[in-house]
Amino acid sequence: MTGLLPALAAVLAGAAGSETAAGNAPPAHPIVVTAPGGAIDADEADGIARSVLEDAPRPDIAATLQREVPGITLSDPQGNPWQVGISWRGYTVSALQGTEQGIAVYLDGIRFNQPFGDTLSLDLVPQAALVRAEVREASPVYGRNALGGVLLLQSATGRDLPGVRASGWVDGIGGVGGSASLGWSGDGGHALAIAEVVNDPGWRVSSPSQIYRLALSGGIDRANWGMTVRVNAADTDLGGNGVAPVQLLDAKYNAVFTLPDSTRTRYARIAALPWLALTESTRVEGAFAASWIRRKSSNGDLADFGQCETDAGFLCLADNAGNLTERLLNASGAPLATVPGIDEYAVINRGDELTRSQSAALQLLDERDTERGKRRIAIGLSYERASTRFRAGSELGELGDGRVISGLGPVITSADGSITPVDVQSDMSDFALFASAEVPLSRRLRVELGARWAANHVRLTDRIGTALNGAHTFRRLNPSVEFDYALASRVSLNAGYAETSRTPTPAELSCADPQAPCALASFFVADPPLRQVVARRWSAGAQGGADALKWHIDVWRSDASDDIRHVASGVRGRAYFINGGRSRRQGVDLGATWTKGPWRINAGYAFTDARFREGFTISSPANPAADSNGSIAVMAGDRIPGIPRHTANLSIAYSKGAMGLSAGLRAQSSQVLIGDEGNDNAPVPGFAVVDLGARYTLVGGITLKAGVSNLFDRHYATFGTFSEVSDIALTEAPGANDPRAYAPGAPRRLTVSLSVSL
Repeated sequence: MTGLLPALAAVLAGAAGSETAAGNAPPAHPIVVTAPGGAIDADEADGIARSVLEDAPRPDIAATLQREVPGITLSDPQGNPWQVGISWRGYTVSALQGTEQGIAVYLDGIRFNQPFGDTLSLDLVPQAALVRAEVREASPVYGRNALGGVLLLQSATGRDLPGVRASGWVDGIGGVGGSASLGWSGDGGHALAIAEVVNDPGWRVSSPSQIYRLALSGGIDRANWGMTVRVNAADTDLGGNGVAPVQLLDAKYNAVFTLPDSTRTRYARIAALPWLALTESTRVEGAFAASWIRRKSSNGDLADFGQCETDAGFLCLADNAGNLTERLLNASGAPLATVPGIDEYAVINRGDELTRSQSAALQLLDERDTERGKRRIAIGLSYERASTRFRAGSELGELGDGRVISGLGPVITSADGSITPVDVQSDMSDFALFASAEVPLSRRLRVELGARWAANHVRLTDRIGTALNGAHTFRRLNPSVEFDYALASRVSLNAGYAETSRTPTPAELSCADPQAPCALASFFVADPPLRQVVARRWSAGAQGGADALKWHIDVWRSDASDDIRHVASGVRGRAYFINGGRSRRQGVDLGATWTKGPWRINAGYAFTDARFREGFTISSPANPAADSNGSIAVMAGDRIPGIPRHTANLSIAYSKGAMGLSAGLRAQSSQVLIGDEGNDNAPVPGFAVVDLGARYTLVGGITLKAGVSNLFDRHYATFGTFSEVSDIALTEAPGANDPRAYAPGAPRRLTVSLSVSL
């Protein structure tokens, strides 16, 4: 990439010296680099404009997506609203390692899925700077992990937010936050600086969050070339205490199971986004970036430790039958003695990740009018590399009052290798060639073609021994085709087929041995191969409407092979990854927006049926339906966990003059618990939640906003799995024995903000 930047600078310098007759005047519509393929397929995207994003008293891109896009659902498995998971059409992208990631995310034209695990860290996104978000259907052009589709996030420049702006908010539980920006745009140039701060005590016990984010951008636009440079930085400290047993939540809705659980992240990224017009219809776009992320986590968890049955005075790990026979060792390999006065042992799992990554992409875009309609062509290449150093270990701990776990000092291992410290280096590279075309075959019919060939390499180097050493290579060509037909002047039909794929991440490849499972997807102890996931998607739809009413309907089916699944092991708190066979996700999306005068109504409904297509046996020891070996049977036709079949959203807004009012409904049906692939237990119940909002402009540039989420203070859950409650006393819920555990949804919350624009 270091060689590409000087070459690109030379090309742009040459272009600057050979300006067309238009001189140095900026283009009428400044070029914005957003994603591979440019505007191809953008007409069918579900987009959210800046005006909609600004309706809420505080910026929240995830909540806005859920409110505006049919089928979008949110989950909060980590118990922190700043790092929720986003699901669409049966696929998810989440901050939680171990989630079956299946949505690609781009921020300002640069891939934003974190390379170590393809996760999404929304806490690092400067949300006050976002001016647009789009969800597009699956296409190979968007690269690895776009099984369900792609989420495109676009940040502001000085053209979007000129002048001085400031906003601050407070809420009913003591949360405060705010942002300030300074923007400038002139003849051919623009600059913007945005700072954002959040201090949220969290509504659950011991779940505070502190967030500091910075976004800088500056650029030049000329008649036939331009360049935007963006810098993002973030420092976040999130407390998220995950799921809690259902009987504990019934007794105390804001309770947590065990403490502590915190993640500290520091992040920086610099990106250069140049473009060069070769002719009036052809240009070259580039996207070059370098990023750095440091993440430290600390998680307290229960443990199956106790005094050895045959060696009194020493600690042993329980096997699947509960026998305390496997010796625990300290870091030097000596047997670990019991600690006087300790009744309940536990562990604190600590992880430390440092990732450096670089990426470069170039694409040639040609867009011109023909007698049959507009023709678009995109041809490009991309290269990404990432290097991660990951270290982790388990510290012996004590379970104290309030289920708070305190560290006792020794770092533990086990003789069988199922618990061991880790120090691993992973090096990943991904090179791809892609092409996409939108060609009119007649005035009514056009075809969209796409293809991407990629070669992905992952090398693992064990910094302690040799168990983790390994190298993996994945290559694949994915195609797509779609036909669009203009049935009438305001109605169009479409039908298409696309193949997309996801390669196993370094995190998954390093945790694929059931004999050596990972602690909460953070430990890496073996290196069996995993196969890449391939999804084959068929779709058909219609869209249309006049200026006042716009609507769309989509019918789709996605068949995936070799899904990568996160499987619980017989050792408490540990798991591993496997290829889980074939699955099918299919459904229907309906959406409509009506706008007239001061009124705007947006409604959506989605049906998603997600099922396994072949039977298998899987480990799930905390599941009440598990056999004596901790395994459950999964049959073809069983529902895939974590995916509600029905979702609906409705929002009504009235805006006239200085005043605006809004009301919204978000609803979804039940979902199968994670770990209940056999569908043997009661599901997580569905829910419907109502939100309200209001806005009033006091004087020019000063606006007061208020919002109430979960107006009727409903108790609901966005995620469910199992926990082992039989071995720990819950003082809030004596005698609790139900292993189901939920991530509770936030109760009623009032937020008020004041913004100033000068």
